[in-house]
Amino acid sequence: MDYEVALYGSAPEFLKVELLDVPACLVLDVRLPGLSGLDLQTAMGQSQRTMPIIFITGRGNVPMTVRAMKGGAQDFLEKPFEDQELLDAIQRALARSRAARAEDAERADIEGRLATLTPRERQVLELVVAGLLNKQIAGELGAAEKTIKVHRGRVMKKMQADSVAELVRMTQKARVDAGA
Repeated sequence: MDYEVALYGSAPEFLKVELLDVPACLVLDVRLPGLSGLDLQTAMGQSQRTMPIIFITGRGNVPMTVRAMKGGAQDFLEKPFEDQELLDAIQRALARSRAARAEDAERADIEGRLATLTPRERQVLELVVAGLLNKQIAGELGAAEKTIKVHRGRVMKKMQADSVAELVRMTQKARVDAGA
């Protein structure tokens, strides 16, 4: 299938490696010597978002499967399985990895734009996103409406937003992905 594959001798060995910044997935046996596959999943935490895990096992049970899936596993395959079943799971996991990386890149871009705003522009942004009109923002901030129009224009330009709706979407994206 022309996949680039890396093998690791143990879970601790995998955790020590600096991973490449590319779409990837982890095909992981549940039962490993020392740190189990489920323990490795826990240790990976949020990074599973961009590196989904496909669990395989020869002796699975319902509680094990539930723990893996609640922990964020992409798939859980019981041995023996067909080659195509594993390949399909890998394709789904790589698609998920690509999507998560694209979302992260978009969020980082938005956060970079937000970082260029002055404190006053950030105040104006928050009030615009809250749905206030220039006149209301001016009253709220104790500024002239004309001044608010200038700040609002700068916000739109720095954020590269063509509309208030797009500005709202950007701020929601930054907040949701950042856990705010």
